[in-house]
Amino acid sequence: MQAAIGLAALLVLAGCAQAVAQYVLLHTVPRIRERMGVRWARVVWHDKVLRRLAHVAPSLVVQAGIAAVPHLHPAAMAVVRNVAVAVTVLQLVRALTALLDAVLHEHERAPEGAPTSTRSIKSYVQLGKLLLVLVGAIAVVAALVDRSPLILLSGLGAMSAVLMLVFKDTILSFTAGVQLSSNDMLRVGDWIEMPQVGADGFVVDIALHTVKVQNWDKTITTIPTWRLMSESFKNWRGMFSSGGRRIRRALRLDTNAVRFLADEEIERLSRIALLRPYLEDKRRDVQSSNEAVRERLGEHAVAQPANLRRLTNIGTFRAYVQAYLRAHPRIHQDMLLIVRTLEPTAEGVPLELYCFTATTAWVEYEAIQGDIFDHLIAVLPEFGLRLYQSPTGGDLRLALQK
Repeated sequence: MQAAIGLAALLVLAGCAQAVAQYVLLHTVPRIRERMGVRWARVVWHDKVLRRLAHVAPSLVVQAGIAAVPHLHPAAMAVVRNVAVAVTVLQLVRALTALLDAVLHEHERAPEGAPTSTRSIKSYVQLGKLLLVLVGAIAVVAALVDRSPLILLSGLGAMSAVLMLVFKDTILSFTAGVQLSSNDMLRVGDWIEMPQVGADGFVVDIALHTVKVQNWDKTITTIPTWRLMSESFKNWRGMFSSGGRRIRRALRLDTNAVRFLADEEIERLSRIALLRPYLEDKRRDVQSSNEAVRERLGEHAVAQPANLRRLTNIGTFRAYVQAYLRAHPRIHQDMLLIVRTLEPTAEGVPLELYCFTATTAWVEYEAIQGDIFDHLIAVLPEFGLRLYQSPTGGDLRLALQK
C-alpha cells in the first residue's frame, strides 16, 4: 500500500512538474524572446522546441524520485527508472529535431538577396535528424535493457556492411549535396536543364535525397541528388547574373538574289542613315583599289568586271544589320555582337545574328528578338534580297497556271 501511494504521489508530482514547465517555457520564455528580438532566440526558443522540452520534466522527476518510494521492489524500481531514462532521451531527441526544424525555418525566412537566401541547408538538417534518431534509438534501447550504449555500438560494427548497403543512397546523396553546396553548383531558384531526366525549369527545393525542379509546364521533376554529380546538367544562373541573354538566329537568304550593286542602288542606299558611313568608307576603299588595278593591269583590265572590286547587296545588308544592332537600345553593347554569313546550304545563305539583349526576362527577350527579325525581314527588299522558302502547293499551282 505504501509503495502504491508513493508511486501515485510521484506521478502527481511529475504531472505538476510538467504543468509548471509548460507554464514557464510556453508563457514566460516567449515574452523574453519577443523582448530580445534577436535571431538566435527565435531559433533556440522556438515554440515547438519549448513544447517538447516541457515533456522532459515528468520523466526527470520520476528518475529523481523513484528511489524515495517506500517498499518498492528493486527490480520494479530499476524498470521504472530505465523507462524514465528512455522517455527522457526520447523527448530530448524530439526537442533537438524541433531545433533543427527551427534552424531550417529561420534560414528559409532570410530576406531576398541575403547570402544564405539561395543556399539550401535542408539536406544537412535531414541528415542531422537522421543521425539524432539513430543515436537516440541506440540510447533508448540501451536504457531499457540497462546496458552501456558502447556495447550496442560494438555490436553494430559487425553490421557495418549491412548498414552501408541500407544507407547507400543516403551516403551518396549527402556527399553529392556537400559537393554541390561547397562548389556553389546549385541553388534554390536556379534554372537548370537536365534532358536525361526531363527537367527544364527552376529549382524549388534541395533536400537530402532529392532535388525538385518545377518545369515550364508547371510539372515537378524529382531528381536524386547524387545524379546531379554523376551526370551533367546546364545551369542558367550565369546568364541571369551577366544581365544579357543571347540571340543566335539566322536569316536564310535566297542564293539567287545575291548580286552586285549598281551605282544608282548605292546612291539610294546611301540615304539610309545607318549605312551612310559604311558606304562612304567602302566607296573610297573600292575606288582606290580599282585605281591600283588600272595602274597595274592597264585600261583593258577595267573592262572586265571580275577584275574590279564591287559592293554586293548581301555584304551591304550585313553591314546594315551590324549598324542596326549597334544602334538598338535594347541590345547589350558591352557583350559580343557579330553578324556573319555561314556556309551556303541547299536552303540558301544563312546570315547569322549573334548578340545579347540588355534584359534576361523571357517575355521581354522574345519581344526584342521578334521586333529585330520583323524589321530585318521587312527591309530585305530594299537590298534586293529575299528569304529562301521551299515551294508550297500554292507556288506549284501558280507555276502550272502560267
